[in-house]
Amino acid sequence: MPSLPAPDASGIYTFPDDLIAAHRTWQDELSARQGTAPLLTVTAPHSGAHYLIEQRHPAGRPVVVLEPHHDDFALSASGLFLAQPRPLTVITVFSRSMSVHPALEAAYPDAEAVSVLRAREGAEALRPFAASQRLLGHEDAVKPYRAHALWRLNTITEELRALLDEHPDAELLAPAGVTRHPDHLLVHEAARRLGCRWFFEDLAFWPTYALSGCDQHLFRTRTRSSLRPRLADITNVLLDKLTLLYLHGSQMHPPTKMYRPLRHPWTIAAALLAPPPGTPAYAERFHHLKTP
Repeated sequence: MPSLPAPDASGIYTFPDDLIAAHRTWQDELSARQGTAPLLTVTAPHSGAHYLIEQRHPAGRPVVVLEPHHDDFALSASGLFLAQPRPLTVITVFSRSMSVHPALEAAYPDAEAVSVLRAREGAEALRPFAASQRLLGHEDAVKPYRAHALWRLNTITEELRALLDEHPDAELLAPAGVTRHPDHLLVHEAARRLGCRWFFEDLAFWPTYALSGCDQHLFRTRTRSSLRPRLADITNVLLDKLTLLYLHGSQMHPPTKMYRPLRHPWTIAAALLAPPPGTPAYAERFHHLKTP
């Protein structure tokens, strides 16, 4: 793997273009391995750009991932499953959206067009995991954000329960619900009702929410229970994870912003593990409810 630029003490790259350049080098290395390794060509639906990524071979206990929106799994939890592939089913709750960058509004003028694009992005990003996906078809919350009505939480919980009944042996993974986004909070509460005890940190795309001094307080407040954090080192799959983010590229524009979801995991890893100076280390953080 090509060498990666080390972030500064705040986890912010002085030259974010270095990470993008490292990704290009990684793509060249994968291209040279074609025919000798199980590689997939994945295509970003908006740009049409092609990327190479290794096909993973899932093993072990199945996992059902609940994600509020099409990109939340890729942004926040995909590194662990690139490193340790498990049979995956991803359930996307809010899959109808008008969320597209203003520069692309003319190309995707309504909810149908945006939703089709994001569904294609999500499906392409899940191909390397050999994952299946289910879309519940609910509409994203729009600003000004307000808490969802109780009846909607009840409805979505029962829809999820019916899908989970199809996977009785699977482990359930859901967002920790630390962001202020009502869709994340609803999916988190529905997951807790369904007995979920394993949560991924849904902060990766929200650096303004990700102050290490306050997020533990938010977890305690939101979950009303003790949580045991677990870091998952994704250093060896960092550039493959960036490939997945490129597949969601129309939602992050311009491309130089794509390094942002990796900034917070570095900050957390640096704060908790204190790696040697100049040694890049990246981590995703997961939380388990402690056994009563």
